[in-house]
Amino acid sequence: VQLVESGGGQVQPGGSLRVSCATAGFTFKNYAMAWIRQVPGKEREGVAAIGSGGRIMYADSVRERFTISRDNAKNTVYLQMNSLKSEDTALYYCALTPAYWGQGTQVTVS
Repeated sequence: VQLVESGGGQVQPGGSLRVSCATAGFTFKNYAMAWIRQVPGKEREGVAAIGSGGRIMYADSVRERFTISRDNAKNTVYLQMNSLKSEDTALYYCALTPAYWGQGTQVTVS
């Protein structure tokens, strides 16, 4: 299983970013995928998840600002982040929970 995140960077408060997670090594369309973020010294926070059938869940902290989506033809899951806040600064991981995680992509809002 391979999960490779991309698209992180630095953005000003109120700005937008889209992070992507390209996957390989499993039948992507059959599995739920999640985005999880980590700030040093704090617990990991589940940000959003999307099921194989398209059911979506968001953390309250990002609801109405973030959108998770998937492209089964490209084996890729996305996280569109709008109206970013400084508290969204974190390392964002794509995960095929619980066992498989990407290397993370840093998002910095400042």
